[in-house]
Amino acid sequence: MRRLTAILAVISGAGVAHAQFGRGAGDWNTVGGDAQRSNWVRNDAKISKSALEKPGFASIWKVKVDNSPKQGNALTPALVMTGYIGYRGFRSLAFLGGSSDKVVAFDTDLGKIEWQKSVPGAAAAGGTATCPGGMTANVARTTTTAFPQMPQGGGRGFGRGSAAKSGVGEPGEGGVTLKELAARAPAPAFPAGRGGRAPGGPPRRMPNYLHVLASDGMMHAMYVSNGEEPEPAIKFLAPNANAQGLIVVDNVAYVTTSGGCGGVADGLWALDLESKQVTSWAGKVAGTTGPSLGPDGTVYVSTVAGDVVALEPKTLKVKEAYQAKQELTTAPVLFQYKDKTLAAAAAKDGKIHVLDTAKMTAPITTAAAANANGAALSSWQDSDGTRWLLVPTASGIGAWKLVEQNGTTILQQGWKSRDITSPITPMIVNGVIFSASTGQRGTPSVLYALDGGTGKELWNSGKAITSFIPRGGGLSGGGTQLYLGTYDGTLYAFGFPIEH
Repeated sequence: MRRLTAILAVISGAGVAHAQFGRGAGDWNTVGGDAQRSNWVRNDAKISKSALEKPGFASIWKVKVDNSPKQGNALTPALVMTGYIGYRGFRSLAFLGGSSDKVVAFDTDLGKIEWQKSVPGAAAAGGTATCPGGMTANVARTTTTAFPQMPQGGGRGFGRGSAAKSGVGEPGEGGVTLKELAARAPAPAFPAGRGGRAPGGPPRRMPNYLHVLASDGMMHAMYVSNGEEPEPAIKFLAPNANAQGLIVVDNVAYVTTSGGCGGVADGLWALDLESKQVTSWAGKVAGTTGPSLGPDGTVYVSTVAGDVVALEPKTLKVKEAYQAKQELTTAPVLFQYKDKTLAAAAAKDGKIHVLDTAKMTAPITTAAAANANGAALSSWQDSDGTRWLLVPTASGIGAWKLVEQNGTTILQQGWKSRDITSPITPMIVNGVIFSASTGQRGTPSVLYALDGGTGKELWNSGKAITSFIPRGGGLSGGGTQLYLGTYDGTLYAFGFPIEH
């Protein structure tokens, strides 16, 4: 049995290749989809503005999870793995954590639970809005700090991304596609006692892990195939910490803590999964999406004190900081603009601050009228090369674009959406903007699809959702489907029905 489990885990490592060529494009491995927290799915085989203007997009399945909410917390945003290869062939899977310290894997094609597992939790008494108890951090898979490949091609600008070419490599080299994937794919993160990719030689098929931070502060690494753990869990935090934004990069796990829960200081924490060493940086971090990472591995956080801080990876030593002189409310979203890496964060007064990460002493531009009122921003680039920032407000989504005016970069408002009460962080799929009203007891959430260029409503879910969105919940997607978890423990999948 152990041998079969190991074989299946290694086979699943080949899913990295299929994820690039399957139904959709790319995986959703952490909050915001990528290390930059952009919330942007760059390519999709079915979802587009023209497709949403026709009938067909709908709620295609929902599954109820056995979970006990904790002071507003329930289900974490789902992760998406579009290219798992197992003994039953190619599969698409989604993973989420529940506040009652349970991890659930779904077959997203069939809309059924693949496996579920409870992890040891802390014995918290009661709980408060600040310190809810139970699992508070999202689950995560290893991601890379590189900016995801930009969409290219004709039409909408979201084509296959490159010209067709032969898959035959040089003698003794193997297929070109395998060589290119090995060069750009991140090394999987391993539990204690397991090394990363071996230096030199051909790439090896390595196991795929799902990383889970339980409420007792222990970090678990599970095979995506069945939830089994090949190694003991690693001590990361003290029990009952209020942790958010778990992300795993280069064999290091990062998470932020708030509220002083469980006696854990507020700040940013890093765990080296191989050496088991823990480092931390103290500060009251803004937002709930955790740290954002630049393409060079630099870690960025916003603070309640009004700073955007750049820290060294793993060591968390401060490299540079920007002072907004106003409390910040969102984590920084990072994005490419021309030859620069920019960061944007919202302040309590609703203003957006945009920084050049190469020189953070002053903002390159601000938008005082943005009226930001949410936990996170989103960013995407359209087929014309226009860079957009999406800003949740109290009553809808505001879209701002970066433009050049008299040699200066400024933020210019593009559009404002229809009324959406307390919208969650927007998600972009192939130029379509998705967001949902948070809802509350007695008022279920409603999911909306908007035209990314104009903000025009293309579709809404009507009465398909029967509960509201929990604290820390949000949208995720990949492989032509979107996922949204609600307070009552239901995971909804939206998309175009597929033949089974």
